[in-house]
Amino acid sequence: MTLNHLCIIGAGSIAAELLDTLAHVLEAPLERLIVLQRAGKTTLPEDMAQAASRCAITVQASDNLADVIAARPDLAIECAGHGAVHAYGEQLLENGIETVIASTGVLADDAWHDRLRRAAQAGQTRLVLPAGAVGGMDILAALQNGTLDTVAYTSRKPPHAWRGSPAEAAVDLDSLTGETVFFEGSARRAAVDYPQNANVAATIALAGAGLDATTVRMIADPDVQANIHQIEIASDGAEVQVRIVGKPTARNPKTSLPTVYSLVREVMRRRGPIVS
Repeated sequence: MTLNHLCIIGAGSIAAELLDTLAHVLEAPLERLIVLQRAGKTTLPEDMAQAASRCAITVQASDNLADVIAARPDLAIECAGHGAVHAYGEQLLENGIETVIASTGVLADDAWHDRLRRAAQAGQTRLVLPAGAVGGMDILAALQNGTLDTVAYTSRKPPHAWRGSPAEAAVDLDSLTGETVFFEGSARRAAVDYPQNANVAATIALAGAGLDATTVRMIADPDVQANIHQIEIASDGAEVQVRIVGKPTARNPKTSLPTVYSLVREVMRRRGPIVS
């Protein structure tokens, strides 16, 4: 597959960082880029418009899903939250448009998981789940072919990175003097309760032991400045420990740069003759 026409869903911090990075790594510009935004937004923010113009020969901004479907992009990348997956994912897939979703936590809802799977089958295409902010998904997915005994994920972030989430009701983020665990439970529960913070938990669970068998801990720690992800895997094939210190994007402390780079990788894997 050669990717020449890309759709990006969203115009927030992840989309902006994605375009910035693509502008630097693409050896040749795409033929066409279409950015799907929320209703009433038919022009790109200035910083995004400049980056987009370096990424593609022709750039279009739209607030209408019908424009995207009519344009027939080679790939669509969602980076606008669960609501965007609900609004656009099913129709994109049904119309045969391969779709990458950053908001993997939406699949914690079994009904939506089934709807998106059926849509991809109907459109003879694929719903792609990127690694996002973490690594090790390749070996985790491989190990599920044997026996996975335990998969445990710990998310450790500075208190300010948890603002706007249910963590604010669980602990006083402004007065913490040491690490505080405010959530322990399944990946499914984490993804449902923390839709903006637990896409990583869903990604790990979907790659391996499943949403109910993957355990999650969330920690607010005033002594760290980055988003730290730790994965521990025990199986008949291997024991694995992964620790990633994800540096936050300049635009949003809740988003790790590896999340953006994993989306860039999905583009680059479709642009070259060798896939790794």
